[in-house]
Amino acid sequence: MNAVIYFEIQSSDPARDVQFYSTVFGWTFTLAEGLPIQYFQIQTSGINGGLLERPAQIPPVHCGTNAFTCSIEVENFDETAAKILANGGQVAMEKFAISGKCWQGYFLDPDHNTFGLVQVDEQAQ
Repeated sequence: MNAVIYFEIQSSDPARDVQFYSTVFGWTFTLAEGLPIQYFQIQTSGINGGLLERPAQIPPVHCGTNAFTCSIEVENFDETAAKILANGGQVAMEKFAISGKCWQGYFLDPDHNTFGLVQVDEQAQ
C-alpha cells in the first residue's frame, strides 16, 4: 500500500511531449477517446500514467516544483541523459551520487516539467 501507482504529465504541446517521452524512454501513448480534454494513456514497463493537455499556463521557470515529481529508473544514466538533451530536455540538477545506492539527477522536459533519473549502483560515491 501507499505506493505510487499512476502518474500524470501536464503539457502545453501534447504531440511534442508524446514524441519526447516515446523517443527517450520507449513509452507507448494511446489517445483516450470521449474525454473533454486531450488525454493520452501512457504504458511503461513499470507504473502507467497519463499525459494531458495543460489546463493552465506553464508555471515560470525557477519557481520550484508545482506538482509531484516522479523519478525514472534507467539502466544507464549517462546514455539516457544524452537522449534527454538531444530531444529538447534540459538539466535541472546535475547527476550526483547517493552513496552506496544510486546515481540521481533531475531534468526538465520540453514543457519544463521536472522529472528525475535513477541508476541503481551500490558503488556510487
